[in-house]
Amino acid sequence: MSKGLFDLAHSVEASAAGAPDLANEPAGSAVSRRTFLKFGMTLGAAAGGGLLLGFSVRADAATDRGAHARRSAVEGQASEVAAPGTFAPNAFIRIDRESRVTLVMPKVEMGQGVYTSIPMLIAEELAVPLQQVTLDHAPPDDKLYGDPLLGGGQITGGSTSIRFAWQPMRQAGATARALLVSAAARQWRVDPASCTARAGEVVHTPSGRRIAYGKLVDAAAKLPLPTTVPLKDPKDFELIGKPTDRLDSAQKVDGTALFGFDVRLPGMVYAAIVNCPVFGGTMESVDDTRAKQVPGVHQVVKLDNAVAVVAAHTWAAKQGVAALDIKWNGGQAATLSTQKIFTDLAEASRRDGAVARKEGDVGKAFGEAKARIDAVYEQPLLAHATMEPINCTVHVRADRCDIWVGTQVPTIARAAGAKVTGLPPEKVAVHNHLLGGGFGRRLEVDAIVQALKIGKAVDSPVKVVWTREEDVQHDMYRPCYYDRISAGLDANGKPIAWQHRVVGSSILARFAPAVVKNGVDPDAVEVAAELPYSLPNQLVDYVREEPGPIPTAFWRGVGATRGTFVVESFIDELAVHAGIDPVKYRLDLLGDAPRAAHVLQVATREAGWGSAMPKGKGRGVSVMHAFGSYLSMVAEVTVEGGAVKVDRVVCAVDCGMAVNPRTIEAQIQGGVVFGITGALYSEITIKDGRVEQSNFTDYRVLRLNETPEIVVHIVKSGEAPGGIGEPGTSALAPALTNAIFAATGKRIRKLPVGEQLKTA
Repeated sequence: MSKGLFDLAHSVEASAAGAPDLANEPAGSAVSRRTFLKFGMTLGAAAGGGLLLGFSVRADAATDRGAHARRSAVEGQASEVAAPGTFAPNAFIRIDRESRVTLVMPKVEMGQGVYTSIPMLIAEELAVPLQQVTLDHAPPDDKLYGDPLLGGGQITGGSTSIRFAWQPMRQAGATARALLVSAAARQWRVDPASCTARAGEVVHTPSGRRIAYGKLVDAAAKLPLPTTVPLKDPKDFELIGKPTDRLDSAQKVDGTALFGFDVRLPGMVYAAIVNCPVFGGTMESVDDTRAKQVPGVHQVVKLDNAVAVVAAHTWAAKQGVAALDIKWNGGQAATLSTQKIFTDLAEASRRDGAVARKEGDVGKAFGEAKARIDAVYEQPLLAHATMEPINCTVHVRADRCDIWVGTQVPTIARAAGAKVTGLPPEKVAVHNHLLGGGFGRRLEVDAIVQALKIGKAVDSPVKVVWTREEDVQHDMYRPCYYDRISAGLDANGKPIAWQHRVVGSSILARFAPAVVKNGVDPDAVEVAAELPYSLPNQLVDYVREEPGPIPTAFWRGVGATRGTFVVESFIDELAVHAGIDPVKYRLDLLGDAPRAAHVLQVATREAGWGSAMPKGKGRGVSVMHAFGSYLSMVAEVTVEGGAVKVDRVVCAVDCGMAVNPRTIEAQIQGGVVFGITGALYSEITIKDGRVEQSNFTDYRVLRLNETPEIVVHIVKSGEAPGGIGEPGTSALAPALTNAIFAATGKRIRKLPVGEQLKTA
């Protein structure tokens, strides 16, 4: 997901459930100790034009005897206000009398490292050791924890976590530090300017006196909030920019980290489920006689398009599902196939689309061109295949509903709970947990809604778990796409006309229809409509064509992933046609994008671009600008007997200020592995309205022994941070397929690569 793709998305979801909408709140509200500081500042650098930060926790909450004690991260949710004896100057930081610092985390951790990088921002400005910061999951609250880059919703996605946190979290830490310093100065009756904060203490520099933060919390809580607090100069950073080990690694290694799958509650029962195998189908009838005879089975819950078996343990529930005799009504989708889907896409590509970008006169430029190159690119449906299968635990009662889950959208999950149960949102509690992989799958609440419907029929807490087969065959898929792209070249082989038609599903038309303007889905045309290259005449348009009833959703950078593959593959084709080195060809077109040109130069230099490669080996390159970051990637491959082995990937990334270089490197490495999997193997195919793949046996992932050497070069930059979770995946496929062309002369225009080289 790109910047702005969720604009209005949450307000659309929230308005249906009566939830508050951040987008309409005024900026610049008055500040006082006993009132809410609605929006503290405008942070242009982080938002690219205005980021509103919501501070809305009372400064006197530390002495409010009626305040609720916070819930621990083990329970999966923090309370709305701080416990007595706790200094809470804003929505994100709490410091108790023992000097323990708690960060109320507005984002969720799904392997991307934000549970280390965001605490680094707080610790830097608060002047405490990183190990002194502990975390609580933030409760669902858009006004306190909404991300303006994602439309104001409390959402983790779109590679926005650090972009969102960069200014607000530092400001939160600096505000707390300023209040603590002021409290100490008052106690010592000295000028605050003579005091500094260091390692969780305030130090009076002339006398050497020092006092721990915990001894200042009561006094600091009584001070008025400062209207402005200066942030550290980057040259004074002690944590930011330093390679730092992940804080959550030990718990994930020793098994104490709690994911949604790990929830255990008193009296909890377990549900296994079987969904209608045909998209859009319904249940015609079910004979559950044998299922109810399985020892441990408690009950069978029938939904319109699914059947769940509830039992004392998972094995009994699975055995009960296997014993069901179900007849499904597939409906019209029972004849749907992958071939039909792509036939429809091809036919749709003949229609004029909604214009996403238009510059110059493309028709005239094609008429003046010395050569014209046309190509069609195809990309398949893709599943998310997260390591943690889909699961959700619920307890639905007449007056309250609790949801234990790992979700990227806690407020939307709460709204779903309110809608299904009929309860007001304040009676629905979402206990969020670590996610065993998200990739966009857990931006959706379909499984939560299903668990709630089952929970309404069960008198105790019930954990609903999808098997891997249910997960793969009932995912919400990355859309398939069909791209027609053409270029007119001048006498020197440079493009003077560029026309690109994107054809595919519109995720945003479902997720956030207000964002789709004049027929253009901004996610579908991302990268395609925002090229880093200087091209004089461009026409980029979009044709919406849905794959029947198959649900589509975000997948680790949908627009950027699919768009970069098409654009960077086609640029390579143009370079080959012109007889110009692909790197030089790109550099000649990047005169107005110096950051893109620089990462291209770094990546190719470090990869040894231009050096000879043995027969059967090839080297390919790509450039990408998306998520606020610039990235170039060089892939080296060996092709033998039609099989592709990726030997090495060299990446240069300019993501602005690098908060934790170690996390950035890991994110790129993980993105590369995810991208190789997608480019070489991943494909969801449909036959008779059903997904043919079912598990990692036929929806395979890259294996450990197949993983290449991955070298990451982080370009030093003073710019505000860009996103990093999705760029590695987005840039990989074209670098890989361009390398295949260099090794074999075979141009790959259809993903996955699969068996194409064996049949060439």
